Amino acid sequence: MATHKRIAIIGGGWAGMAAAVELAFSTPHQITVYEAAAQWGGRARGLALQLPGGETCTADNGQHILIGAYTTCRTLMERVGIHAEAAFTQVPLSMRYPDGSGIRFPDWPTPWDALWGIASARGWSLAERAQLLARATRWRLQGFDCAPKATVADLCAGLPERLLAEFFDPLCISALNTPISQASGRVFLRVLQDSLFATRKGSQFWLPQIDLGNLFPGTAAQWLAARGHSGYTSRRVQHLSAAPQGGWLVQGIPFDAVVLAASPWQAARLVAGAQIPAADWLQAACALEHTAIATVYAWNPATLPSGHSLPAPLLALRNTAEHPAQFVFDRGQLGGPAGLLAFVISTSVGGRAQIEQQVIAQGQAQLGLALQPLQTVVEKRATFACTPGLARPDMQVAPALVACGDYIDGPYPATLEGAVRSGVAAARALAHF
Repeated sequence: MATHKRIAIIGGGWAGMAAAVELAFSTPHQITVYEAAAQWGGRARGLALQLPGGETCTADNGQHILIGAYTTCRTLMERVGIHAEAAFTQVPLSMRYPDGSGIRFPDWPTPWDALWGIASARGWSLAERAQLLARATRWRLQGFDCAPKATVADLCAGLPERLLAEFFDPLCISALNTPISQASGRVFLRVLQDSLFATRKGSQFWLPQIDLGNLFPGTAAQWLAARGHSGYTSRRVQHLSAAPQGGWLVQGIPFDAVVLAASPWQAARLVAGAQIPAADWLQAACALEHTAIATVYAWNPATLPSGHSLPAPLLALRNTAEHPAQFVFDRGQLGGPAGLLAFVISTSVGGRAQIEQQVIAQGQAQLGLALQPLQTVVEKRATFACTPGLARPDMQVAPALVACGDYIDGPYPATLEGAVRSGVAAARALAHF
């Protein structure tokens, strides 16, 4: 019979809450979660946004989407009572531009949706579509694997420039947050395999209808509390040390085991302060190169007769140095107020004011909309650069001390699914320790 242990989870984001829910569901252990911020969610949380009329709505600190292949996210959300039908708008993969060009999959079974979507793409020549189909077929025959040092650009060598600019570059940026010239080909192929060929409707876009904080972390905190577990916001952990009789001291409080679910720099701070033999782990965590993601919220005062700002909930945008956004979301079609748009800039550079000014100009140039800026959110260390051969930190830091997060070694890039899978893996490592 399993014994009851006390486990501390440091960090109440998606990874930490995934670990907490998995432990509470599958073990008799007592869980305590510490979150430094005033709300749950970490880098994927809710944001109070003031609208032009003075009223407020809840948006996100950064616009995210999920895809159908994110099965672990869906499983845990359903476990805590979030139902996909009410929480998401589910649409087939679409990378259509404002002029109607681009690719959109039909609502068909895998892999026929991908094959027909490529074959029927608008604005691409027959030769371009044939080359993309041939390259996708080659990758599938190769088992979606490549040399460890290969970049996505290497995988796409010889393909027409239009395919790179209108398909692979925005897809790679959105999935790996890294340009194709620098992004890991192996990780990119894994994402393609899972989304296009491995999971039924795995390529579908799942667009949240509720804010990210309540989409999983906040609801998970309520679920944990209802089962007798503890959770604290606005509680930054400053000290972690090995307990004299075994286990760990978190702010001087004894625990049998600890899950480090904070950001890599905060986790590294705690590990270094604990003065334990974890030099390799610290080196890998500190060597990660972080990149920024910006979200510009803007207001469209003149909506379509339908009440929407855009013809679809999501449109791709042509990305340049002067027009940096890759995608725009019509939040009015996603449970938000009509007129609210969210522009996403992955691997963003420049200051907040510059980014905002460029995006407002991009909205005028590419969408024909005279927009009013509301708020620009820049997460300077939103993710890590997913480059070939990147040595990511292991889950195991020390006995009864494990780490989880989207940056921990695993098959996925810095995504919500990667974070949640890492949290579940950490929980399972401690299930019978």
